[in-house]
Amino acid sequence: MASHADDELVPSTTEGYKVGEKKSVDEYNKLDAEDESLARWKQSLGIGASSAGSIGEPGDMRKVVILELSLLITGRPDVVIDLSALGAVATLKEKPFTIKEGSEYKMRVKFRVQHEVISGLRYLQLVKRKGIKVDKSDEMMGSYGPNTAENPCYEKIFAPEEAPSGMLYRGHYDALSKFMDDDHNTHLEFNWSFNISKTWE
Repeated sequence: MASHADDELVPSTTEGYKVGEKKSVDEYNKLDAEDESLARWKQSLGIGASSAGSIGEPGDMRKVVILELSLLITGRPDVVIDLSALGAVATLKEKPFTIKEGSEYKMRVKFRVQHEVISGLRYLQLVKRKGIKVDKSDEMMGSYGPNTAENPCYEKIFAPEEAPSGMLYRGHYDALSKFMDDDHNTHLEFNWSFNISKTWE
């Protein structure tokens, strides 16, 4: 049974938008070779002659592998979490970030796509304080072809945000994040937490 949080953390929809038919990389390669606009689109996804060298372990059935999450804070060293490390996702909630009130920050994600084209990858985030929803984000990341040896991973930096200021906003926050595609496949879902503080300590 889906949790209440799952019900809240669903992507926004555009009326009239329909997800295209799922195709393999080989099918995309053979599709309308004479169509210049389609050729440019395929090139933007890295589909072509070089896509034959796509990387990824044959036994690893994941389509999107989130490798690293970083918090980029103006005037501070980056906070980097290596999600490829064993058990890293499970411990995120127990190791909260500290963000100084009023500071500007951005989130960066590094990830690998393998086995097939991913359409409409997006990042969803729900933030709660003391069980009450205070923020929800839905960031479209785009569509991606499988990574290759020449292009081993993708990187996406989200729009800057500013931490709220004032005594009422200081404290502990819990977040639920999810990477999902147009086919409603969830590639990674995890809980994490952060503190908004008067100082960086």
